[in-house]
Amino acid sequence: MSSHRGDFLDCKVYVGGLPADATSQEVEDAFHRYGRIRKVWVARRPPGFAFVEFEDNRDAEDAVRALDGNRICGVRARVELSHGRRRNEDGGYRGGRGGRGRGGDRGGGYGGDRGGDRRYS
Repeated sequence: MSSHRGDFLDCKVYVGGLPADATSQEVEDAFHRYGRIRKVWVARRPPGFAFVEFEDNRDAEDAVRALDGNRICGVRARVELSHGRRRNEDGGYRGGRGGRGRGGDRGGGYGGDRGGDRRYS
């Protein structure tokens, strides 16, 4: 893809450690002073994180510097530039270990893997 995708990712900020009841309005309220926001997305399943997309990558960088470790939605949040990789590409819970997760791993992680990985037995 062109560098346009890279520019897009530079504008996206990951916000982690949020409470399950965090709202997009609360997240936007914390970030709006750093620049124009294109979109705010708050995860629900599983909860605890959000993405804020700015129109300008400099605004995203300013927000990360100012807000990382500060209180957002009543908790100390982790704020960093999004790296653009999906969890399963860097060893997350789908397909990351010993072939687990084949077929979409809708069973909820490692715990219910019958037959499982015998390395830890």
